[in-house]
Amino acid sequence: MKIEIWSDVVCPFCYIGKRHMEQALEQLPEIDAEIIWRSFELDTEAPEHTDANINEVLAKKYGKDLDWAKQMNANMVKNAEDVGLDYNMDDIQPANSFKAHQLLHLAKENGLQDEMKEALLAAYFTEGKLISDSDTLVKIAEGVGLDAREAASVLEEETYKSAVRQDEHVARQIGIQGVPFFYINEKYGLSGAQPVKVFKDAFQQIESGNVATEQ
Repeated sequence: MKIEIWSDVVCPFCYIGKRHMEQALEQLPEIDAEIIWRSFELDTEAPEHTDANINEVLAKKYGKDLDWAKQMNANMVKNAEDVGLDYNMDDIQPANSFKAHQLLHLAKENGLQDEMKEALLAAYFTEGKLISDSDTLVKIAEGVGLDAREAASVLEEETYKSAVRQDEHVARQIGIQGVPFFYINEKYGLSGAQPVKVFKDAFQQIESGNVATEQ
């Protein structure tokens, strides 16, 4: 089963959705899943660094006040805890994710994409790292087993810029408007951080061929 996932490393629902998918697959050992992470930037114009905290960024994005944003983030922390994730929202450094997506393509070429995806999500949501900073990204890449010099070169030369843009182009073609989006066997789509049972049921139906219509 081929599962392509469009997501962003600064998307809190994407990390939760990743865990839900993983838990569903753990309950279905008979399914041999190929996981491919595709690039999707929630905000292509986001600055590489800002002095604003995540509450201020969220409030501005949705035209709400700070209290609303704080409550939303508090709810997100609780949702993350439910799947064993530790979101440190006060430590998050809002950033542009374009460089991080390029390293995910490098990691894919080296068979380490899932490890890189996990490391980037943890770096942003748990460890409070600036994931637009090249030195920080190189260290993350090295930590999952990638060559530090190659990672640095990829970022400097924007080696995978076109690959990131191609993923985003395909997303538009498919009609993806939000992430995470799970595209299964290039035919069936599942949008959002669905509950584990929804993933499990969908995977079972697709694997058995008992899907009446495309999602």
